[in-house]
Amino acid sequence: MITDARVLQPEFIPREVQHRDAEVNYLSSVLDPITKGNRADPALLHGPSGVGKTCIAKFLVEQLREAVVALNYQYVNCWENHSRFKTLYRLLDGVGRTVDIHRQSTPKDVLLQRLRDADDTPYVVILDEVDQLEDPSLLYDLYRMPHLTMVLIANNEEGLFTAVDERLNSRLTDCERIHFDPYHENELIAILRDRVRWGLTDNVIDTSVLELIAANAGGDARVAIGILRRAARRARESPVDNIISDIVQTVTPEAKSEIKQKTVDRLTTHQQVLFKIITEHRQIEPQKLYSLYCERIDDPKTKRMVRNYLSKLEHYNLIIAEGNTRSRIYRVQT
Repeated sequence: MITDARVLQPEFIPREVQHRDAEVNYLSSVLDPITKGNRADPALLHGPSGVGKTCIAKFLVEQLREAVVALNYQYVNCWENHSRFKTLYRLLDGVGRTVDIHRQSTPKDVLLQRLRDADDTPYVVILDEVDQLEDPSLLYDLYRMPHLTMVLIANNEEGLFTAVDERLNSRLTDCERIHFDPYHENELIAILRDRVRWGLTDNVIDTSVLELIAANAGGDARVAIGILRRAARRARESPVDNIISDIVQTVTPEAKSEIKQKTVDRLTTHQQVLFKIITEHRQIEPQKLYSLYCERIDDPKTKRMVRNYLSKLEHYNLIIAEGNTRSRIYRVQT
């Protein structure tokens, strides 16, 4: 039933993309100066999870690499590499300059200077989950490198810009912003059809079942593909020889739970503490939440930074914030 398991993974980058023509054309025009040997302005792709931001960025940079012979490229997930050292290490790895770097002893300034010196070839970097950076001033240092083009990806542009200082804000204010809306159900169906065509045997799933998956996904392509992947696996192990609606309904909660758990596992220490407190109390008001957070963490952040952390948890559908600032309540998303 499954002919190519790769296309059922959320990380798979297709050779063609569906229902993102405007966003593709916009980002393509932003990156076009690179084809003429110039650096492109920074671009910020923002919107909720599962709307194609990372897919489009990788898709276009791969096309760019086919058009430009001499071009370096690196993708960095700042959620997994949120410290200044880890981000710089990943960027240096993209240009093969990490051989003699020691994680415990090499100063961060040495890494930064080495990246500045690697200016013989244009360098495009995708910084995904960029609002997770512990030290956003790194973006200012990268912005000043004439050979380096940044493609930034975040859920919430406000959360990113409130976390940076005025010096960086003034530099990034004019960066090209590209907003991604959630997919409509018919758009998700088209995306699923491609995955079925590339990764499953013929006639294994009806259009009505694809419509059910799209309806259950809530505009999130990651969820839709996750449901399809689990349904295909379940059908392969069952007596039936195709994917039916009953199987989809059974695996939908499992697929959503899997995505949620992966998100929780990726949270930073501070975010995990906040999420655990909210989970324990079921619902809690901000002042009490902040007090308990300060008790449990050795280096508590400011209230402003904690609000940014909570906003991130909201965007990933882990928690819900109800009420205005004075009477706000946080509770776990069920």
